[in-house]
Amino acid sequence: MRRLRRRLGSERGTALAEFALVLPLLLLILMGIIFFGRYLSYANDETQLASSAARWAAINANPGSGSQTLQQYVAQQASPELSNGSSNVTPVKVYIYYPTGSTGSVGQPVRACVTNSVSFIPLLGVSNTRIVQTATMSVENAPGSSAAWTPDTAIPSQCPTN
Repeated sequence: MRRLRRRLGSERGTALAEFALVLPLLLLILMGIIFFGRYLSYANDETQLASSAARWAAINANPGSGSQTLQQYVAQQASPELSNGSSNVTPVKVYIYYPTGSTGSVGQPVRACVTNSVSFIPLLGVSNTRIVQTATMSVENAPGSSAAWTPDTAIPSQCPTN
């Protein structure tokens, strides 16, 4: 009877039981940190793409091949997961346009908008989150008759036009 009482009063194995209770929460926090880091990385990449697209448009240059639009060239500069897409990430779309009131002449603004969708935490069934990054620059070299790029006319609603 004494041996049974000692065994029942023993605390052996309690650490394992406590760890089993805490492990799911720790894994959820770790996965959240990883997915949030990826989200911030994608947003930073899109900011850089928007900035470079606006810069190329402002100086009226297209460094891509002759058959490639400036929008296609900028989209190809993205990291492979953003340019090709994956199961959780849609490929980036680049829009270059003149905001409302801009005529495209020197000193007027030109804007680039880069968008894509990311399934933030697919394990929890969170729906797609849209990442939208824009950059605006002043036109330095007016396109005129020798335009190196063509502004988009169909701008999605998430890209600002004002």
